[in-house]
Amino acid sequence: MNNQEIAKKNVAERSFTETQVDDGFLVFTYKNDSNQVEKVTRAIDCDYIQFHFCVKGLSKFLFNEGRYALNIQEENSLLLYNPQRDLPINLEVNPNSWMVSLMISIKKFHGLFSQEADYISFLNEDNRDKKYYKDGVISPSMAIVLNQLISFNLNQSIKSLYFKGKAFELLSLYFNRSEDADIEQCPFLVDETNVIKIRKAKDIIISRMAEPPSLQELADEIGLNLKKLKEGFKQIYGDSVFSFLFDYKMEFARKLLETGDHNVTEVGHKVGYSTSSHFIAAFKKKYGTTPKKYLMSQA
Repeated sequence: MNNQEIAKKNVAERSFTETQVDDGFLVFTYKNDSNQVEKVTRAIDCDYIQFHFCVKGLSKFLFNEGRYALNIQEENSLLLYNPQRDLPINLEVNPNSWMVSLMISIKKFHGLFSQEADYISFLNEDNRDKKYYKDGVISPSMAIVLNQLISFNLNQSIKSLYFKGKAFELLSLYFNRSEDADIEQCPFLVDETNVIKIRKAKDIIISRMAEPPSLQELADEIGLNLKKLKEGFKQIYGDSVFSFLFDYKMEFARKLLETGDHNVTEVGHKVGYSTSSHFIAAFKKKYGTTPKKYLMSQA
């Protein structure tokens, strides 16, 4: 075997592919069928959650310029997230080892699970310093998808579409909530039942913004205790119930004023202010100007 043939064989034995399947969503596959350790490096910023799956063999993550190492063994997964600092990939893939990694932005991730993704403030004061590390076991159904990604041999023109479908399938299996699933639930999401109740609370205060219920009345109506309502609402919407409602009312009022169909007093009544002076003060607190001056600036 000549040198050129050896070089071709080595390339065939080792492969690394990066596929962007959506905005803020990447899939990496590593396949090392050689008899040497392969090193892979890739810059990843702190906006991304990382999911790593060792399909075969053994790999090692290096952190802090190699001062700390973390092994990921065959049929095991690893979730990494640190909003305080970038976590670049510095990976050593052992001989005869296969890896698949998903990188998804925190905003994109929340968008998969909640229609309220634009409201979610995961990096608010309460969550900004939280970092997550979780290892787990690759289920048989996940292993099938991972092997399909590793062994992709279809037409290159459909690769991005194929990988996108498989990446979403893999995430859905990872977060499978069936009773026999032994994978710990996602640390980023509050309990699904509570999410539905808290979303209902949001809908209630918006529909009754002129005369909203008290927090206790709201908690009773949705079937949550007061503490869970407060904590859950802030986790999902990044603000307290009434602070969220205030912002919503002011935005609703601003859009009503822009239509020109209502005067200042009428708009104030619609969002729950009995006197125009109270509404004007609230509007000024939010936008730094009075409703009248705001309308004049839009003319």
